[in-house]
Amino acid sequence: MSFLSSEPAVVEEAAADIVGGARLIPRITIQAFCEHSQTAQLVESAIHDRRMSKVALTTHNGGIEGAVETYKSNPTPNLIIVETSLPTSEIASALERLAEVCDASTRVVVLGHVNDVLLYRELIRSGISEYIVLPATAQQIVSAITDLFASENSAPIGRTVGFVSAKGGAGSSTVAHNVAWAIATTLRQDSLILDMDLAFGTAGLNFNQDPPHGLIDALSVNQKVDQTMLDRLMSKAANHINLLAAPVTLDRTYDFNEREFEQILEMCQNTMPFVALDIPHAWNAWIRQTLATVDEVVIVAEPDLANLRNAKNIADTVRALRPAEKAPSLVLNKVGMPRRPEINTGEFASSIECQLLGQIPFDAALFGTAANNGQMIAEVAASNKINEVYRNIGMHVTGRQAASNSSKTASLMKLPAFLKKRA
Repeated sequence: MSFLSSEPAVVEEAAADIVGGARLIPRITIQAFCEHSQTAQLVESAIHDRRMSKVALTTHNGGIEGAVETYKSNPTPNLIIVETSLPTSEIASALERLAEVCDASTRVVVLGHVNDVLLYRELIRSGISEYIVLPATAQQIVSAITDLFASENSAPIGRTVGFVSAKGGAGSSTVAHNVAWAIATTLRQDSLILDMDLAFGTAGLNFNQDPPHGLIDALSVNQKVDQTMLDRLMSKAANHINLLAAPVTLDRTYDFNEREFEQILEMCQNTMPFVALDIPHAWNAWIRQTLATVDEVVIVAEPDLANLRNAKNIADTVRALRPAEKAPSLVLNKVGMPRRPEINTGEFASSIECQLLGQIPFDAALFGTAANNGQMIAEVAASNKINEVYRNIGMHVTGRQAASNSSKTASLMKLPAFLKKRA
């Protein structure tokens, strides 16, 4: 057969200090030819995986013979996925006919119904890129595509974690900055903070920095930005901590296309092992897209009813945007504020069905001092137990260990009817 055959790059799963981010599949075209509607639905569901965000995927009927007829008069895409229920003895000859109408660079993944090691070896030797036995999962299909395209000569990419407030003032920026500090000081890994609240961001203030350049400069050059320019735009906030700060000016509005930040994020991942995204409390196309594409989403909320409602909405939306990924995590902030009735932390997490990574107690004096001095909590009070909470969150989002807090409770609290239905 004339299909291009190459061994997939070996991806080492070594124990690294920081678990890498998802390997994004490049812009490729995939066409699938399925014999059964269930298989077509399975392939189509794979496009919802965030690793497939750049992929153009179409499905057709007809299996191998349908593909042969199509490519007699049409160019072949980067990848062809074909389903076959042919007897084992006929599969090779059918694929030979497909090879005759395909470009040499086109890759082929076969979805079959026979679990046969000898068949698998024969197909791989003949140049087929992968053979997947049905029934399979969308995750298996995406992983096979990732191994074929994303792993080739690609360096490990950094892990992206988006911190978003359930309500204005809940403190996601403070949590994001202190967690990045904890990762940098505990793991001694380079971290980058992207202050995406371009009009009112606080990353510069919290680190006592006034950088001349930042995130908006990277966006303004758009397609011209490269790794060297990105390094120049970043400012050094501390050892192992870098900033792409917000301009914090109101002389313009910050309305962007849905994928405006895509290239910047990819370059940041190629530069830093850990990227913390300080996402503003707002809702528009580019924020939704950002939440859909990061490796992990952390919702920061205060333990009251408005935060519960908003956190539930965010969690449900993020799950729908990324059905193949883990659910968002939760951090409860300003817990124990005097004279404020609060929702129990365990019940709060259980109601929105998120893992509770930690709860940060209310301490106006400590946080006020840190904010006014442009310092992290660990710099103001190194022995305070709050630092341990930030370290635990940092260990979780970098994959070093699971959070010890449990989000499971025996029953739901007394909630308004509209929240009970959602919870």
